[in-house]
Amino acid sequence: MTLANPPGSTGSTALRASGLRKRYGAAYALDGFDLEIERGAVHGLLGPNGAGKTTAVRCLTTLTEYDEGTAHIDGIDVGQRPADVRRRIGLVGQFHAVDEALTARQNLMLFARLSGLSKTRASDRADQLLTAFELADASNRAVSGFSGGMRRRLDIAASLVLTPAILFLDEPTTGLDPRGRATVWQAVREIAAAGTTVLLTTQYLDEADQLADRISVMDHGRVVAEGTPSELKRRLGGDRVAVVVGDAGRLAEAAELAGRAVGAEASVDADTRTVTIEVADGQRALAPIVRALDAAGLEVDDLALRRPTLDEVFLHLTGPDAAGHDAASHEAAPDDAAMPPASAAPHDAEEAR
Repeated sequence: MTLANPPGSTGSTALRASGLRKRYGAAYALDGFDLEIERGAVHGLLGPNGAGKTTAVRCLTTLTEYDEGTAHIDGIDVGQRPADVRRRIGLVGQFHAVDEALTARQNLMLFARLSGLSKTRASDRADQLLTAFELADASNRAVSGFSGGMRRRLDIAASLVLTPAILFLDEPTTGLDPRGRATVWQAVREIAAAGTTVLLTTQYLDEADQLADRISVMDHGRVVAEGTPSELKRRLGGDRVAVVVGDAGRLAEAAELAGRAVGAEASVDADTRTVTIEVADGQRALAPIVRALDAAGLEVDDLALRRPTLDEVFLHLTGPDAAGHDAASHEAAPDDAAMPPASAAPHDAEEAR
């Protein structure tokens, strides 16, 4: 995929939000939301339904005004200069923004013309994007006949008509099959490699693990944890070595031997005949555990090394009491409601709505 480089900017920070609050009636959809994204990174924004992800995106992309706090996109104040912000961003919402009655090429031409390109430049840009997103062979087909993955790629292509400095992807693979998700993932990787900063909201933990350089976990309208996928996983402790013992009668002996071999306590699950040992480095722990059990003549049916998953981190951070305040206070906030489609980066407020 070959894409134009985003517009040049100074500084290493592409997006910074501090203390954002957005209230709907008595409920806060955002309640002290902070976020900072380095230029050229893919940043994941995770959280359960109602956490504030879509409201955050709406505020940062000027679709909704926030009540308190500050936000800057590419160094520009979102609240003070929304039109300038819109010229530097692309947005792909949760629902398809392309016109199903038009062909792929006609859709891209439409977005390009609405974005201010001349007819000749719009035609050239449409052809470039169709090639980049592997849609050239289907360029003259009506979008109504496209698969979900093809429509999503066309949505993303439309958001890149002006090569935005920052691309917002709100749940970009919802409803796609594994093949469709894989094609969108590849597109996101190549967009970031071309220099565009990407903010990705998703409920698919494997998606964030695959794509994001750093991840912010939201709950109750604020960020409750931030780091690389590996850093977040380490919060739950070390690796886990699981040994399934062949003889259930020697389970306690196996636990004592395995734990002593690595200097750690072992837990036992009698129903599955499994001994589990938590260690700092699972790969280094495997050999001494196996040697100890083999020396004792203990038969092992299975041996596995398991690391904490992002799913476990997510559940740990966003449990009922994880945020430290009452979740009911946020139930009335219309977060994660249907976002109006806005795949291009229009030049004025009327076009963005």
